Amino acid sequence: MKKKIDEHQIHKKHYEEIYEKVKNDPYALSLGIQLTEFKAGFAEAYIEVQEHMGNAYGTVHGAVIYALADHAFSVACNAYGKTSMGLSTTIQFMESAKPGDKIVARATEVRRNFRTGFYRIEIFHEQNLIATMEAISYRKDHYFIELDEQN
Repeated sequence: MKKKIDEHQIHKKHYEEIYEKVKNDPYALSLGIQLTEFKAGFAEAYIEVQEHMGNAYGTVHGAVIYALADHAFSVACNAYGKTSMGLSTTIQFMESAKPGDKIVARATEVRRNFRTGFYRIEIFHEQNLIATMEAISYRKDHYFIELDEQN
């Protein structure tokens, strides 16, 4: 019988290695997205919206908000060191933000099993909820960190 893996123990034991991997996402860094909190199944990140991130109407382009939410989702679903990728996302935009604003995304794991993970991502400008995203991750068979026999 195969031993059940305790992924919370993996997160704890390999925290630094996992954190280094997820915080150095080249695309997120190119946009200026900063990771501010990282725990098992949870991530928070923010972006200071630049002028070039606006749309024709002077508000933040939806793709910028989506990229921030997607990065927080990616970090949260990869928090256990198991290679995970987005399978499906649905985003709802409720309010706009403007260049110069700081927007924050918080991704929270709702449920996870061997093959999939379910996440809710909330995006804020100050205390205002401006968008939400529901996301499902596909969890591959391998870990992107080196596990020893005790994990």
